[in-house]
Amino acid sequence: MDRHVRRTARAWRHAARHPAVVVQVVESRGSAPRHAGTRMLVSAREAVGTIGGGHLELKAIDAARAMLAEGQAAFQRHYPLGPALGQCCGGAVTLAFDWLDDAALAAWPEPEPMFHLQLYGAGHVGQAIVRLLATLDCRVDWIDEREDQFPPADAFVPAPDHIRALAVDAVEGEVDAAPPGAFYLVLTHSHDLDLRITEAILKRGDFGFFGLIGSATKRARFVHRMEAKGMAPETLDRMHCPIGVEGITGKEPEVIAMAVVAQLLQQRRPGA
Repeated sequence: MDRHVRRTARAWRHAARHPAVVVQVVESRGSAPRHAGTRMLVSAREAVGTIGGGHLELKAIDAARAMLAEGQAAFQRHYPLGPALGQCCGGAVTLAFDWLDDAALAAWPEPEPMFHLQLYGAGHVGQAIVRLLATLDCRVDWIDEREDQFPPADAFVPAPDHIRALAVDAVEGEVDAAPPGAFYLVLTHSHDLDLRITEAILKRGDFGFFGLIGSATKRARFVHRMEAKGMAPETLDRMHCPIGVEGITGKEPEVIAMAVVAQLLQQRRPGA
């Protein structure tokens, strides 16, 4: 993921681990595998990240390692994917090859997250969802009142710095801390706690996505309770319960997590 590649670049540079080249897509036309701004790192022994894989990436790695071996200056190279590389994409990309130095790091922006998620619940499903989100460029506040339910710090390798575990008593109070347009997933161990968090989210009303774990029956009960509190029908209509994309069946936490993360990706803003 882009965040991991940038973090690796910073670590390599600060630790003076070994020389490396930053390979960046500076122009992408037609049916190309990655968009402009995508970067990967290449050293004499390692390659971190991807500019799209296939023959293009092999050629780019070869060019970067030749640059390392020969001490070449930075350069750019244009690749027509079909005619030159035999790839069926049909597009074309221009790659820039630059030394990993302080200037390259300064020009490397922090990736914008796909979404900001508040995830309520550190049980089996919550943990399965977080394992998937650890691989994506998103920002997650993972909230539960039970501190001992969170996995140990070394459960993820590398540790995802974009996921923050919060153990608090009044978890519904965290709803107001989220930015406008945030995503919410509610899947705690308590029906009453789910209800309190749901009320707080619906009262805010500015959520980009709100998913509540449970059945259609649970949804009907929650809607009835929220209607009695004066919640607008159009706001209630935006509550997703059950959660997950349709067509993925199974009650295993890992299966539910796949369906839910796919749904989150469907809801992210265009271009994120």
